[in-house]
Amino acid sequence: MVRFLFVCLGGAAGTGARYLLGGAMQRALGATFPWGTLSVNLLGSFLISVIMYLGLEKAIISADMRIFLTTGVMGGFTTYSSFNFETMRLLQGGTIGMGLLNVGATLFGCFAAGMLGLLVGKLLGGP
Repeated sequence: MVRFLFVCLGGAAGTGARYLLGGAMQRALGATFPWGTLSVNLLGSFLISVIMYLGLEKAIISADMRIFLTTGVMGGFTTYSSFNFETMRLLQGGTIGMGLLNVGATLFGCFAAGMLGLLVGKLLGGP
C-alpha cells in the first residue's frame, strides 16, 4: 500500500511538471508544432534511463524511490498518448510533413535521449 501511495504522489508531481514544461515550451516556440509534448517525451526518456540504470544496475536508488520516480513521476510526466493524438490531428489536418516530423523527432529524439540518459547514469554511478 505504501508503494501505491508513492506512485500516486509521484504521478501528481509528474503531471504538474508536464503541465508547466509543456505550456512553457508552447509559449516559447509557438503552437504550430507540439513542442511541449516533444520536449516532455525527450526529457522523460532521458530521465527514466538515468533513474533505471542507477536503480537497477548500480543499486544507488532504492526500489521504493525507483518506483516513485519511474511509475509515479515519469508515468505522470511522459505523454505518449498526447503524442499519438497530436500526430493524428496533424495528419488529419493535412499537414502530413508536420505529422511525420513529429513521429521522427519523437522516436529518434527519445531514443537518443534515452541513450544519453544511460550514459549519464553510468557516469553518475561510477565504475
